[in-house]
Amino acid sequence: MNLEQWLQTLSSELGTDDITFDNDMMHTLLDLARDSAHQVERVAAPLTTFLVGVAVGRGETVGAASAKATALAMSHVSRDEAIDEDSPES
Repeated sequence: MNLEQWLQTLSSELGTDDITFDNDMMHTLLDLARDSAHQVERVAAPLTTFLVGVAVGRGETVGAASAKATALAMSHVSRDEAIDEDSPES
């Protein structure tokens, strides 16, 4: 089963047939998963995308919710790097 078939089958099973994954949405979500996995920790990817999905279900747009999550993940790294730079071992 390829990705398109999987998404169609899953959407049908979950009752989310009205959601279509255009190229922009797919890249937004995949970038979000990548950024949260690399900037926070690996298991953050599915959990972050789930929380973004919940936010979308509550009225937020995919783009806006993903942007907020990405910004937070990136600031998390910045804080961690700043702490490491301030430590005497650096």
